[in-house]
Amino acid sequence: MDSSQIRQAFLDYFQKAGHEVVKSSSLIPFNDPTLLFTNAGMVQFKEVFLGGEKRDYNRATTSQKCVRAGGKHNDLDNVGHTARHHTFFEMLGNFSFGDYFKKEAIHYAWDFLTNVMGLPKDKLYVTVYETDDEAYNIWKEQENVREDRLYRLGEKDNFWAMGDTGPCGPCSEILIDQGEQLSCGSPDCKVGCDCDRYLEIWNLVFMQYNRDAEGKKTPLPKPSIDTGMGLERLTAVIQNVLSNYHSDLFADIINFVKGRLEGKEEYSDHDKVSLNVIADHSRAITFLIADGVLPSNEGRGYVLRRIIRRASRHAKMLGFDSPILFQVAGAVIDKMKDTYIELSEKRAYVANVVRHEEERFTETLDKGLKILQQEIDEIKSAGSKQLSGDVAFKLYDTYGFPLDLTADILRDEELVVDEDGFYKAMKEQKERSKNAWSGSGEDGILDIYKELSMRGVKNEFVGYDKINEDSVILSIIKNKSEHDFAGEKDEVEILTESTPFFGESGGQAGDAGVIKTDNVVIEISNTTKPIEGIHIHCGVIRSGSIKVGDTVSLEVNTTRRQDTARNHSATHLLQAALRKVLGDHINQAGSLVTNDRLRFDFTHIKAVSKRELDQIELTVNGWILNNIPVQVDNLSYKDAIKKGATALFNEKYGDKVRMVAMGNNSNVSLELCGGTHVRSTGDIGLLKIVSEGGIAAGVRRIEALTGRWAFKHLKAVEQKVDEISSLFKCSHDDVVEKTRKLIMTNKELTKKLDKMQAAIAKDNVSGIVDQAKEINGVKVLSIFIDNKEVKYLRDYADMLKDKLGSAVIMLASHHNGKVMMLAVVTKDLTTKYHAGKILKAVLEEFGGRGGGKPDMAQGGGIRKENVNDALEMVYSLI
Repeated sequence: MDSSQIRQAFLDYFQKAGHEVVKSSSLIPFNDPTLLFTNAGMVQFKEVFLGGEKRDYNRATTSQKCVRAGGKHNDLDNVGHTARHHTFFEMLGNFSFGDYFKKEAIHYAWDFLTNVMGLPKDKLYVTVYETDDEAYNIWKEQENVREDRLYRLGEKDNFWAMGDTGPCGPCSEILIDQGEQLSCGSPDCKVGCDCDRYLEIWNLVFMQYNRDAEGKKTPLPKPSIDTGMGLERLTAVIQNVLSNYHSDLFADIINFVKGRLEGKEEYSDHDKVSLNVIADHSRAITFLIADGVLPSNEGRGYVLRRIIRRASRHAKMLGFDSPILFQVAGAVIDKMKDTYIELSEKRAYVANVVRHEEERFTETLDKGLKILQQEIDEIKSAGSKQLSGDVAFKLYDTYGFPLDLTADILRDEELVVDEDGFYKAMKEQKERSKNAWSGSGEDGILDIYKELSMRGVKNEFVGYDKINEDSVILSIIKNKSEHDFAGEKDEVEILTESTPFFGESGGQAGDAGVIKTDNVVIEISNTTKPIEGIHIHCGVIRSGSIKVGDTVSLEVNTTRRQDTARNHSATHLLQAALRKVLGDHINQAGSLVTNDRLRFDFTHIKAVSKRELDQIELTVNGWILNNIPVQVDNLSYKDAIKKGATALFNEKYGDKVRMVAMGNNSNVSLELCGGTHVRSTGDIGLLKIVSEGGIAAGVRRIEALTGRWAFKHLKAVEQKVDEISSLFKCSHDDVVEKTRKLIMTNKELTKKLDKMQAAIAKDNVSGIVDQAKEINGVKVLSIFIDNKEVKYLRDYADMLKDKLGSAVIMLASHHNGKVMMLAVVTKDLTTKYHAGKILKAVLEEFGGRGGGKPDMAQGGGIRKENVNDALEMVYSLI
């Protein structure tokens, strides 16, 4: 069986056993500030296990994308050197949320491995927690596992906990004996040894306790199951290879790389490590970028940058002189696209991001390697074994070498790096990654909403087709707690059985409006959707009172809803135009849609030119003028992706999705979207781009207006042109030419003024030179020249230097309400006198700031009445 067949067999097996097949969540954990990346199958079910979320099923199975390359779970240093460590991997898992427990979990695992996968029972071993007699007896009596193949291990190996407190429980692991050839050779080599002979395949976690702060464990009312099995390990075992890198998951990628190494037929052990690293890292790179992570100097982006640069360095070691990883990413997509269908759409985007990062690193890699090699030679000649932390930090800060890349290179030379010194140097400047990390960026969900969800309280959104609805109040929330009653002036959050109000989500702002009865008016300022299926109306009771169970009328603010819909539909057209003008690599990186504006963040590695912006704007307005119908369909996620629909990074999609299409056969735009939209593009009226700029590495932002807000903007611009026309006493058509002539005239007059000022200065210099004093054989001149800009002070200083020949000069002036000072020391005196230090000493004495080079410095910030004292101080300093 190949890896795809194994993955599918696992999901099919558990689906037949009554499990819901849940698609993999993003590598960026949703609503979990504690995690850098999704690193286990249970991450997307964390709130379900904790009781904060309720699903429509109590059994689930997944093949989950995972990354372990940062934080507590970090396998990066081992990748390539061992047979089984990876940055990216897939975790097969089955889960029970208070449904079945140990008996069923153990049976499913044993049955799947021995009967479906056909693994020989005489090569399998099982471990249980040392005091878990229940699990031990189930293995022994239910599955007939011999006692010589059952091992009891301690807490380190066979007890799992979500954290210091909370759900926890014993584990049971299934291992396979891979043979004596992988043994460490120790006479004590047995199950539990760290060598590769006894390979863990599957870990079954029996979540049966809740641990409090004192460490006391109490039984959970509904014990649960969380299991995890690495697809890479299982595939290697099934395909009878001793390294994961020899399985089809990696072999196809490694062969792709080999195919681009012209003339290379033999591979050393070092070469094989490099091939492994490139294959592994390319998988992580591809999936991380496809899930919305971009290379940067902090957080997730920095981990991605480390992975790319480590792989790039190994590519160079293999003999690649030009970027190759962006091509390898294409091979990863070819291998994985049938399972992760969204990868095909991201092909150009992933390649573009990777190539750009490779090229950036290549620019500095050679210089950094030369410096490191020089340091290595010096270390060895001195008989040392350690690279200083300062040098490691210089490589990191100046040449972009992550610490682990430096350590990797040193390891090949049997040297180490002073990590404490590195982190000390980093702290002195700025901790870049850890201090910047703040989790997923989403706020935690209030317990009150979790409680409502667990009680099965939900409401139906009916607002796609109507903006008015009568409904019953289910819950009233005041001050983060539920109440049966609320009165006039109370700030409330109201949950009704159904609602036409759109809850803030997917970048679209929530609706506003009123909830009322004959005696009550509640002004709703916003609508939120803190949990899927729960729409909360936020507002103030202007008159009357309400209680749970009341029937109320809900009325959406029509103008605000229509304006928001214009902006949302325009956002779809804007993305389509960006792809048409700039290329298919464009992907949405964020958005904000409100009633008065839209903001669209997209992936692009350079600024959008004025010509390109004009073309984008023209394209969108062309589609608006053509009044294209906007069609909405509800279908399965897989069918939507197969039709070519664009899915958003980090968005959680269910099995059924809403697809918004624009154009004949959806030839303009096709996106998955739960927002509100116009019925045809003509309803947008007009789109006007008002700004474009960069907000992060490889991410640009466009802000735009539509409909009446675009008209208001253009009207304001027209009024400004009217004012300028009035000042020039000309028509709109002549404004540009009149302005151009005014600027040219101003430049000519400025030149004439500069010449006049220079002539005046020349006439004045002779008289000023006579004011110089001689102190200890040095000419010193410290004077005030009124109402001169700094550039004129510099002209004076140059002429005074010519006249005096050798001198220390301090000039001060008061211009436009500010005092400016300029210090100058002729070249022959700079070894004894430093202009920057002289100026700094004078200004600090009187509350100013300034500094500069030994021969010239400038500053200011002192009061005018202190200028004479400051100038006099120069003489005493000299």
